[in-house]
Amino acid sequence: MIEQLSWKVGGQQGEGVESTDRIFSTALNRLGYYLYGYRHFSSRIKGGHTNNKIRISTKPKRAISDDLDILVAFDQETIDLNAHELRPGGVVVADAKFNPTLPEGIDARLFPVPITAIAEDLGTALFKNMAASGASWALLGLPLEVFNKAVEEEFGRKGPAVVEKNVEAVKRAADYVIELAGGPLEEFKLAEADGKQKLFIIGNDAIGLGAVAAGCRFMPAYPITPASEIMEYLIKRLPKFGGTVIQTEDEIAAVTMAIGANYGGVRALTASAGPGLSLMMEAIGLAGMTETPVVIVNTQRGGPSTGLPTKQEQSDLNAMVYGTHGEIPKIVLAPSTVEDCFYDTIEAFNLAEKFQCPVILMTDLQLSLGKQSSELLDYNKIVIDRGNLVTGTEKLEDGKLFKRYEFTEDGISPRVLPGELGGLHHVTGVEHDETGRPSESPINRQKMMDKRLAKQKSLKLPNAIVTDAPHDNADVLIIGMGSTGGTIDEARTRLEKDGITTNHVTVRLIHPFPADEVAAQIAKAKKVLVVENNATAQLADQIKLHVGHDKVSSMLKYDGTPFLPSEVYSHCKGLK
Repeated sequence: MIEQLSWKVGGQQGEGVESTDRIFSTALNRLGYYLYGYRHFSSRIKGGHTNNKIRISTKPKRAISDDLDILVAFDQETIDLNAHELRPGGVVVADAKFNPTLPEGIDARLFPVPITAIAEDLGTALFKNMAASGASWALLGLPLEVFNKAVEEEFGRKGPAVVEKNVEAVKRAADYVIELAGGPLEEFKLAEADGKQKLFIIGNDAIGLGAVAAGCRFMPAYPITPASEIMEYLIKRLPKFGGTVIQTEDEIAAVTMAIGANYGGVRALTASAGPGLSLMMEAIGLAGMTETPVVIVNTQRGGPSTGLPTKQEQSDLNAMVYGTHGEIPKIVLAPSTVEDCFYDTIEAFNLAEKFQCPVILMTDLQLSLGKQSSELLDYNKIVIDRGNLVTGTEKLEDGKLFKRYEFTEDGISPRVLPGELGGLHHVTGVEHDETGRPSESPINRQKMMDKRLAKQKSLKLPNAIVTDAPHDNADVLIIGMGSTGGTIDEARTRLEKDGITTNHVTVRLIHPFPADEVAAQIAKAKKVLVVENNATAQLADQIKLHVGHDKVSSMLKYDGTPFLPSEVYSHCKGLK
């Protein structure tokens, strides 16, 4: 029995590849396996090659596998584009309709199955998705009743007749491929899973759930890949808690509505990707100047401009740190797992209100859309901190205003919500005095700037970096952010077997940069490698700027695909 295998399904976009993968992985999740998924899809609604890859394991995995065990192909293009990933002895389950062939030099077994013919015999080609995934499920020797249960859950709302037809498609394809192969493939027989209940979600859904748990009740947003699922998640959930989602005309309206809601006391967030973040910059500056809390999720994708809207990249770091004109306090958090997406969203709301400033939650496409297993979330960990929110103020004397922007040692002024009896004050985007009245006084200006920026100096997060550093003098310290964490860890396992000692740091607080914490880890290593999905080494530049160390080198990837463990492993082996 094996501990893990990798499965991929591919075809033309709009052909049902997503539903094929969804039911296959849902059934595996029901059995208790750990899963990690990656979606390759085109930036169009229909047409163009798309594939979904799932790593199945008896132990947690947070990286795409280097190779492939089983490929399910709806067309020849899927075989031509993906067969090179197949390990020797791998399997291709293909629709016999297109007379599939393997490229020259590929050591794999091809099982042509009349997938479309089976579906059409049952009434419609739409059933071919279940026939295809059912065939590969049968080769693994897994119980069909579990798979059929997932089919029933997927199609139950369409009525028993539809469920029955899909189940029959599964059975016919499974019977056909088992006869063709001479039985389930023993070399692909998975060891039993632990059977524990697990979540199987994308990062965007975890962010949406975290927003609900944090008390967010309003989301204005404009749809954009790869952020739209956050909006879609909250459209279904927020009304159940008295909240709402508004699809705005653009990202400028979205962020300004979110700022307005937060000013009124309603926790609100918006979510976008690089192009939308660019449009939000002036309003983010407004939130900084008026010291209004707001949470913005930036799901990075390939840029610049429209760039690669459906591909992986981590190239917005500089925009999030430096994008606004002028200088404001700002916090940038970077979760690295779906669990982090949940808990960090809650923390983002708390930090925004505690420090009365914009908080940007930075994810990347792989973390946002890559579906992965997660331990059940612990709702007992949730703490709501609304910061220095003042209530019960006494009525002001005539002509007096509340000192909303009062000078304080830590830069955090008392905050009141509209309607508070003694909380009357001005709010303006121009420079102002303690009551909010416009002021161009040079003395006041400097004091206000110092007050606002003092917030960042007092920001200390106990988990600003996540470390796994067992060695006091490691051969190499590998630093990453976002979705690279699991890939780095897997590469490290191989390096340690080769006698190369490694430590690992994932930078969670991107801004203000945790210089002392990172410097302490760099001091424990001979070499430092920063792994990031961009062309200009943006994270490495932050390290050099704040830590100033000559040990730092970079591994960059900006072709639209995530790092593979073998790539990080090979790069580390080649470090001089």
